[in-house]
Amino acid sequence: MKLAIFSILAFLALSNANETKDIHPAAGLSFVDFVEFYGYPIEVHEDIQTEDGYLLTMHRIPHGKTNGDQKDKKVALLMHCLMCNGAVYATYGPENGLAFILADQGYDVWMPSARGTQFSKKHITLDPEDDADVFWKFSWHEIGYYDLPAFIDYIQEQTGVEKMSYLGYSQGTTTFYVLASSRPEYNDKFNVAISLAPIAYMSNMSNTLLQYLSEYVNALDELLDMIGWHEFVPNYELMGPLVEWCKGSGQQICDNIFFLIFGQTSDEMDDNWGPVFATHLPAGASSKQWVHYGQEIQSGFFRRFDFGLVGNLAQYGSVTPPNYDLSKITTPTAFLYGDEDSNANVVDVEQLLRELPNVVFEKLIEGYAHVDFIFAQDVTERVNGDVVEILNTY
Repeated sequence: MKLAIFSILAFLALSNANETKDIHPAAGLSFVDFVEFYGYPIEVHEDIQTEDGYLLTMHRIPHGKTNGDQKDKKVALLMHCLMCNGAVYATYGPENGLAFILADQGYDVWMPSARGTQFSKKHITLDPEDDADVFWKFSWHEIGYYDLPAFIDYIQEQTGVEKMSYLGYSQGTTTFYVLASSRPEYNDKFNVAISLAPIAYMSNMSNTLLQYLSEYVNALDELLDMIGWHEFVPNYELMGPLVEWCKGSGQQICDNIFFLIFGQTSDEMDDNWGPVFATHLPAGASSKQWVHYGQEIQSGFFRRFDFGLVGNLAQYGSVTPPNYDLSKITTPTAFLYGDEDSNANVVDVEQLLRELPNVVFEKLIEGYAHVDFIFAQDVTERVNGDVVEILNTY
């Protein structure tokens, strides 16, 4: 019921209230049913345990429709954005969904879902509700430091490959930078790492809402802990009364709900797919993931979570959090970013590029905003084609 209410709001945010549209036949399907709806194989790998006890899930599309007998398939790991799960790479269907496109290209496609998402809300001892103050005490640092190694090690065990290709979008890029800088031994496990709409430095980002909230990030963090709001948007019932209002006089505001959470678009999204996207998004996150990004906006650094002076001394032995050492990221890295992205500002991306030692490809896409890298109607022409070429090269 909670997810359904938010899905209605997301659908309203993606639809035109003055038009009557046919509901997409794939709307409402589970991720597994959605993939099978299009005739592709899918596997669910559950209870993948991290070093700190979280139990995670990965979905796998092992091959495309016609290449099931292909040997020596290359492996691709697709890491999702904030408030998403692994399904985000498939929800645009076989023509635009990168997971389907890569499977048809002969890739063995793995789609992890990080801790705190709807597919990975388990722990060996902690309950997400009864032990909420401990279970949700993580940011994207822990996803990069603990979740990604668990996923990578598991994929290697299942496939026998020494190396795989990595692709991240938004937070999926952040977590790669955390992993490759904090646990540099994992650099050797990748052929190439592709970043779509990369997020590391954020001081120049122009998302008005996030800029405003970041000014009060420390107070918000304390308030969220005090009231026990550990999971972002956990109280979907609070949004229930907005549904009828959104259908009427509040339509203009509700049109922005999707973009406030996931970032803006260049207005090239296909409305017909709105109910499908709303079926799978949002997928949940810890409030501290948002807080950590807010700290990045304010500090101008790409560094670990700031616990305050006393907390930092206890956690790190210093009054400020340590910066991530980007010079340790030796994996060949490729970048596609947009000149209208209010989250991944061009100036911030260029700073990131200057500090990385092995950038092998970079492309600035004119007119592209943050959400466009997954949901634009021309995403295959302007993004996915380059992704396939980069992966095939490396």
